[in-house]
Parts: sequence; structure tokens; C-alpha cells
Amino acid sequence: METDPRMTDRTSTESPPSSSATAEPAGPPLIDPTARARELAVLDALRAVVDPEIGMNVVELALIKQIVLGDTESEIKMILTTPFCPYAGSMIQQVKEQAEEVLEHDVKVTLLAERWDPRDAGLVW
Repeated sequence: METDPRMTDRTSTESPPSSSATAEPAGPPLIDPTARARELAVLDALRAVVDPEIGMNVVELALIKQIVLGDTESEIKMILTTPFCPYAGSMIQQVKEQAEEVLEHDVKVTLLAERWDPRDAGLVW
């Protein structure tokens, strides 16, 4: 009788599979809860920055693309609804001021060249 090569003899030297209920985490959590709380506080503050032409805030419009938190300086990467938005300067300044108020340190606002898509904000015409 031939033996199936897929079937192997398990010896007693092999350790049994560990139970996931008793396994400990394999390192630090994937998300730092303190940093996430700071990021959410910044996003909440940025809801006060409204695009005057559309009447919605920069968070609702999905203009805030990334928040990079630091201990002494942070950066907010954002886009505009149109490349030559007449309110760009005012909105960038408001984003900077709102974020600095929450973080209590300098914040750099960087404009990205990415085009805004209304569907990112859930807007469909």
C-alpha cells in the first residue's frame, strides 16, 4: 500500500497550536490612541473652516488629506475645490490657526496638486 505524501506523521516533539484566546499581542497597538485623539481634535476644530462658495466645511468637503502630528511642529496636507480658488489664502490661514489652537504649536499647511472630486465628499450632482 502506497502512502500519500501529503499525509505526514506528527511526532510528539511538535508543539500544539496555541490558542488565540491565550495569545498575547505581538507588539504595540497599530494605532496610538493619544495621537488619534489629537488628530480627531484637529479635525473637529477644522470644521469651523467653511468654503464660502460652497457653504460646507473643509472636513465635510474632504479637502483635508493628511494630518502629520509632531511634538513641536505638525503639518496638514490639503487640497482646494478648484486650482485657483479665490478664497485659498483665507482658508489656508484659517486651517493653520484652528490647528495651532488645538495643538499649541506651529502648524505648516501644505497644498497638494491633487484634484478635488465632489464624490469624495459624498456630493453627486
